[in-house]
Amino acid sequence: MAYTQQSTLDFSKAAYDRIAYFALRPELYFDQAADIMPTAQSMPGSSVQFTVVNDLPAAASTISETSDISPVAMSDSVVSVALAEYGNAVITTAKLRGTSFLEIDPVVANVIGYNAGLSIDTLARNTLRDFVMDNGSNYYNNSGAGTLAYTPSTDLFTGTGAKATASDFAKQRAILRASNVATFGGFYVSYVHPDVVYDVQQDTGAAGWRLPHVYSQPGEIWSGEMGAIEGVRFIETPRAAVFPDTGTTLSMAYASGGAAGASTLTVTTGLGNITTGVSIAGVGIGNGVTATYVSSTGVLTLSSPLTAQAVGAYAVDVPPNVANTQIASGLSGNPAGDVYQTLVLGRQGLAKVHSVVDGNGPVPHIIPGPITDTLRRYVPMGWYWLGGYSGFRKASVRGILSVSSLNYNDPTIAPADQ
Repeated sequence: MAYTQQSTLDFSKAAYDRIAYFALRPELYFDQAADIMPTAQSMPGSSVQFTVVNDLPAAASTISETSDISPVAMSDSVVSVALAEYGNAVITTAKLRGTSFLEIDPVVANVIGYNAGLSIDTLARNTLRDFVMDNGSNYYNNSGAGTLAYTPSTDLFTGTGAKATASDFAKQRAILRASNVATFGGFYVSYVHPDVVYDVQQDTGAAGWRLPHVYSQPGEIWSGEMGAIEGVRFIETPRAAVFPDTGTTLSMAYASGGAAGASTLTVTTGLGNITTGVSIAGVGIGNGVTATYVSSTGVLTLSSPLTAQAVGAYAVDVPPNVANTQIASGLSGNPAGDVYQTLVLGRQGLAKVHSVVDGNGPVPHIIPGPITDTLRRYVPMGWYWLGGYSGFRKASVRGILSVSSLNYNDPTIAPADQ
């Protein structure tokens, strides 16, 4: 008996859900920290200058009844924030719009809108991140017994990190209070990575996060919510700054090839199992120079020739997909590993400026681009922003440097925008 079945007729087709699902997106928080913005701007300009008037020293000594006092001079300081252009765009073709089973324009609008928000939030985050690190260790502390040292010129860490605990946040609160930094509604705010949250929540000491929650707020243990502790309110976000696999200091002895102009070094202290993608810097080696190492011969081939005689220690920036155990050979000290920067801040830590003409404002605006091709097939859609961020008061932004029991050695989950 002949059956007319699925394979007989070309009637059975794959069905499609005509809804576009977008990438998993984090909340955008860092722009909200910018509570300093112009309120009486004199005119449009390429930058905006904020003036901070310094207080006079306390006059706590007695004055003479019969002698005039000596006046003192007032002083001020300025913070200047430059405006720069930012933007992105997508162009769709007529053929795509005419053949797609999804309506293209709403998809483009969604992607462009989120990209605009993500981009300026990243600017805000990176400004805060660099404001802390570039101002030196007066404005950040290692967690616990950590010994991390940071070099801004190479963007590398050396030393050993420790996991964060609740006492780290108590220390930052005390420093902010001692600096007269105002709070946000009675609490300082901390931007903390989920990996760091995990470590703090495992802290079982009497002064740790977990003990008071066991007895008074067990619901926050069940939900995993950090809440607030030690006068600090936590904002948990995967967009908190991470320096993934940021490197260590490697003492490389060489047998030959170390003169200026050489492109190779014969290394007698090995590089372990790393074979390619190592970025190194040192005497005679420019920052960002990549190198390929062949362990069987001990030869390290540089992407740029040496500019001077190669001697001493070299800072090695390990690629994110290389486990720290692979560089055990030849190290002088322990690798830093993934370094997490947790921000703790009060008011007036971040300033934001923006253009006030041509439709510009505090957030990017969406721009349908001009259709200029002969057949009007190419339709652009983009966003544009003219503005900028800057750290405002150094005392208002603190950092905690830590490592975690979790890590970003897997490049598929490493933050792409660090």
